[in-house]
Amino acid sequence: MPDDYFARYLPLLIHFVLASALAGALVLLSRVIGYRRPTRAKLSPYECGVAPVGDARGRFSVKFYLVAMLFILFDVEAVFLYPWAVILRQLKLFGFCEMLVYIAIVLVGFFYIWKKGVLDWGETSLPPGEVRRGEV
Repeated sequence: MPDDYFARYLPLLIHFVLASALAGALVLLSRVIGYRRPTRAKLSPYECGVAPVGDARGRFSVKFYLVAMLFILFDVEAVFLYPWAVILRQLKLFGFCEMLVYIAIVLVGFFYIWKKGVLDWGETSLPPGEVRRGEV
């Protein structure tokens, strides 16, 4: 190993040391000379002008995650339409038929999740006289 191997990394080490020292000094100075007067309004969480209600660690419905995953899935599938549309004239009838098969498979998946009720976010109505579990 050459003698100056570690010497080539000296500027990088100096950069990290100076960046860390500057960041630490700025945080320390803001803590020492910063103006702090906490009030109840300043310490409360704020989200889009709406007063917070309930626990911040509340659980999300599983439907939220299902819809999020399905959005990503169908979004990625829709991205495949752009390159196909760009070279459609070169692919001719074969490319068109292949894309129809692809779109049919995507639509079968879409109709399946639609029929399963994954996309229904509203409250489901119960027949008269039935009560949801946990309600009296």
